Amino acid sequence: MSDIIQLLPDSVANQIAAGEVVQRPASAVKELLENAIDAGANKIQLLVKDAGKALIQVIDNGCGMSVTDARMCFERHATSKVRKAEDLFAIRTMGFRGEAMASIAAIAQVEMKTRKHDEELGTVIEIEGSVFVKQEPVACSEGTSISIKNLFYNTPARRNFLKSNPAEMRHIIDEFQRISLAHPSIAFSLHHDGVEIYRLPASVLKQRIVHLFGNNYNERLIPVEEETSIINLKGYIGKPEFAKKTRGEQFFFVNNRFIKDAYLNHAVNKAYEELLADDHFPLYVLFIDIDPANIDVNVHPTKTEIKYLDEKSIYAILHSAIKRSLGRFNISPTIDFDQETGFSNMITHKAPEEIVPPSISFNPDFNPFAEDKPSPSRDAAYASFPKSYGGGGGNIKPSTKNWGSLYEIANHNPETQSALDLPADPAGHQFSPVQKQLMQLHNRYIISQIKSGLMLIDQQAAHERILYERFTLHLEDRKGASQQSLFPQTVTLSPNDYELAKSLLEDIKSLGFEVREFGKNTLVIEGIPVDLGGGNINETQLFEHLIEGFKNSQQELKLDKRDALARSMARNSAIKNGTVLGQEEMNTLIEQLFACKTPNFSISGKPVIQTIGLAELDKKFDK
Repeated sequence: MSDIIQLLPDSVANQIAAGEVVQRPASAVKELLENAIDAGANKIQLLVKDAGKALIQVIDNGCGMSVTDARMCFERHATSKVRKAEDLFAIRTMGFRGEAMASIAAIAQVEMKTRKHDEELGTVIEIEGSVFVKQEPVACSEGTSISIKNLFYNTPARRNFLKSNPAEMRHIIDEFQRISLAHPSIAFSLHHDGVEIYRLPASVLKQRIVHLFGNNYNERLIPVEEETSIINLKGYIGKPEFAKKTRGEQFFFVNNRFIKDAYLNHAVNKAYEELLADDHFPLYVLFIDIDPANIDVNVHPTKTEIKYLDEKSIYAILHSAIKRSLGRFNISPTIDFDQETGFSNMITHKAPEEIVPPSISFNPDFNPFAEDKPSPSRDAAYASFPKSYGGGGGNIKPSTKNWGSLYEIANHNPETQSALDLPADPAGHQFSPVQKQLMQLHNRYIISQIKSGLMLIDQQAAHERILYERFTLHLEDRKGASQQSLFPQTVTLSPNDYELAKSLLEDIKSLGFEVREFGKNTLVIEGIPVDLGGGNINETQLFEHLIEGFKNSQQELKLDKRDALARSMARNSAIKNGTVLGQEEMNTLIEQLFACKTPNFSISGKPVIQTIGLAELDKKFDK
């Protein structure tokens, strides 16, 4: 029997390695930017066409390469960082395994121009699918320029798995943000299809965060700094009130290398415990400096995972440092460091507000033993409340309609009431025709009397269900009605969110928005869905929440684009708990809810309606 085991050709081996190293255009961007940083560059340009599918070009002013090094860098496992096995545990550079350039050259057409600072001529090399086309001297600037054209041109199956251009561009922006955050002292720029996305000057970390995410981030940051014998920690965390429902703005760097670590992320979230809702995530950009001998960075092909020698100690240090920074922020004075805010009224010339003592109202003519007691009216019952009653808030007064409906429920016999011409509830009950039989409980639930007892409806969940089905219909038939804004509003998004918004623009217009592109990372909102026309609507805030909610729905539930968009729109547009509703509004809400395909459950899968029968109520009163 002949031998069947043989060595793979280099071209095939490189394509296999490329499957681990280069998963999409963003992977090639990461490798090229890291090489430019290792070359000592202080200015790096990234140019992208067709979201990296047609061209990825990185230009740096680093040390450049000699003629021999330029050729050797495309060989498998050729590296300048490692000489012996012990060097793997002293790594402080970005790339070190010598797989990136060989893998990229196996699946693309590559051109590299490079020149050392002390040489007059540089070298140009062209490679197609691991095959060297040419190498010759060339006049070029100091440093290195690498162009990757037609990525995956010789592996069409891999190319077919790439996403749309906006989706791939968002991945490229993610990698660009991570690397530029890790090296704020280096100037970066990013151009896509001839349009400048970023121009980042060399700066300190806080300025780099602001340049990347927007000027409004300057007031959101809290500094964190801790020096121990195990690690040195520095960076910034976000104030709790600016937390978002997506994890996008969370960055860990170990020895300036971006990592993903659920264990350390848990330490950060634990420090924010009781300051954030369960579905909100804080911003953080944190740098851990640690002895390379205490970590292993060679455990993942993309080097985004690290093993630690003493991870429990790192967890404790991280948690306590963030907790202390949050404490310092929460106890700092808000107006004047020389003045206690509680005494601000005493030093002003304005007279203090008069303190009104509580009073008790009563009717001196009331006789409980009178034989002919008049039936108390709704207004008389409401008048027995003190005028200053505000439910603890001071500005909220009880609704006369709500009191009247409670009075009507208590004084009418449900057996004598006819059924309202509405669909039956899930238990087969029907509503009463008297609109006064609806009342609001704590401005959160709607109570309705039914023949067999009462029904509780979660007003926010009900409105979300109504809007979700309405927006889903608009997305299907592309006929969402729009209400023109008197004053169009501009909304400026981060480059990542702007690319996302552009990919969703047609579906957003189907919902009823009138939106158009307006310059760099800016959109103009000229109209909003007619369903949202009531009340004071902040178009800019609504649109930002729509994008944020879409990212959260897709991330958590893996929904398709249109369903995630409808859910986000419904959640952000629905009435919230605490909203006071009138009788007509409550009746309309119930009618629209029972006209839905699925009135029983919210878009989160939780119950919208609960019924309590008379028999259950009788048990509570031992009847």
